[in-house]
Amino acid sequence: MGELIELTGLKDGEPVTCVAVFGDHADFESVPVDRRVMVIGGGITGITSAVDLGNAGYQVMLVDRLPSIGGRMLQLSETFPTLDCAQCTLTPRTVESGQHPNVLLKTSCEVEGLKGEPGDFTVSIRQKITYVDWNKCTGCGTCIQKCPSQSIALFERDAGRMTAIYTLSPQAVPNKPVIDAERCRYLTLGKCGVCAKSCPVEAIDYEQQESFFEVRVGAIIVSTGFDIYDWKNKMPEYGGGNIPDVIDGLTFERYLSASGPTAGAMIRPSDGKLVKDIVFIQCVGSRNPEFHKAYCSRVCCMYTAKHARLYKHGVHDGQVYIFYIDIRSTGKGYEQFIQQSVSEEEILYIRGRVAKLHRDGDKVMVQGADTLTGKKIEIAADMVVLAAAMVPNDGAKELADILGINYNDDGFFIEDNYKLASVETGQQGIYLAGCCQGIKDIADSAAQGSAASSKAMVLLSSVRRQKQEAV
Repeated sequence: MGELIELTGLKDGEPVTCVAVFGDHADFESVPVDRRVMVIGGGITGITSAVDLGNAGYQVMLVDRLPSIGGRMLQLSETFPTLDCAQCTLTPRTVESGQHPNVLLKTSCEVEGLKGEPGDFTVSIRQKITYVDWNKCTGCGTCIQKCPSQSIALFERDAGRMTAIYTLSPQAVPNKPVIDAERCRYLTLGKCGVCAKSCPVEAIDYEQQESFFEVRVGAIIVSTGFDIYDWKNKMPEYGGGNIPDVIDGLTFERYLSASGPTAGAMIRPSDGKLVKDIVFIQCVGSRNPEFHKAYCSRVCCMYTAKHARLYKHGVHDGQVYIFYIDIRSTGKGYEQFIQQSVSEEEILYIRGRVAKLHRDGDKVMVQGADTLTGKKIEIAADMVVLAAAMVPNDGAKELADILGINYNDDGFFIEDNYKLASVETGQQGIYLAGCCQGIKDIADSAAQGSAASSKAMVLLSSVRRQKQEAV
């Protein structure tokens, strides 16, 4: 349900008072269909699109398959090249979208079907089971505190632990928990039920079922984001996920974060010892057309340099090695950031690929080559961080088929014209934004989110004008 707000205004010159419901389904459907837009994907790109449209007076339904919005940026510690706190930048935007009177959040939802035409689409949505009645839930967190089931944390990228009933993060919007059916003792074994017993408002519903609903919108913006290449199963030369001190860059973000599993301490996953020698390997799964992905993941050079600098801020006497093919730093202030990393932090860049990783005692042995000198190199590292390729989210191709969007061999959505119509698709009224179309940094993703919302407004203004002229 939405928030009840008392409004005072004038009608026929006389003051009147009414109660309006903001942020619920009824309010969304109270405006003409050419004033409604659906945004699919609640990362920084989708949030930017939704807020821009909401500020322009459009009703927006922001749909995300996760229980809360924020996307991958919510998992970051700091952002390059300014080293600003990611939470400090993102949280005001998630809160704004969650409280915006013209934005309706629909989390734990997936698009199942589409029909209609530009200006009047009918979208079928599947509401996934949360086992919590969010209309009753107050977000007090008692159920999470009492839950006895502990397992690997999804948000922490396997670096921490979480309960079977959880919110994705402490800053989750909406701040309402869901139950993981595969981890819950009551749903798997028929035992426990502690969360239901401890809930003060009786919001736990073990009998909850999936539901479906349809909504009419005038335009759709797709901003489904990215995922990390499955290096654990596809790259045995890097340990195949069996060496605990070999992690990917997104997991390292959680180690760097003050709100992460180690509260920002640079310690090893295997034994909790301080990391004194750390190796970063770039282009893991990227730029390797023979075995993996042919494309460049674009942001890896920058976030690896960021990781190295943040590590040095915490371990001043630590040694950093970065294996690279070449450095690609093309954004504003990016090259300066790389140069400062080398000159001020004494980070050692080694041009070459790493052939193999293996464990030797409590060390990770890194075997590679320096292509500038032609010499083989072996480094005994405490931790190795992989800049794994960025890939489209699971289910991206299925969503593209539902919406009638074209995609390339790698699964990225194809725009109508790379140079002149970068957010349009072959389907009028459906627009692309962010990493679902190709890898981008945060600044470019947010800019494209605004571009897509502008295109949607242009279309709907045209549809509205045509209706007025017809009358």
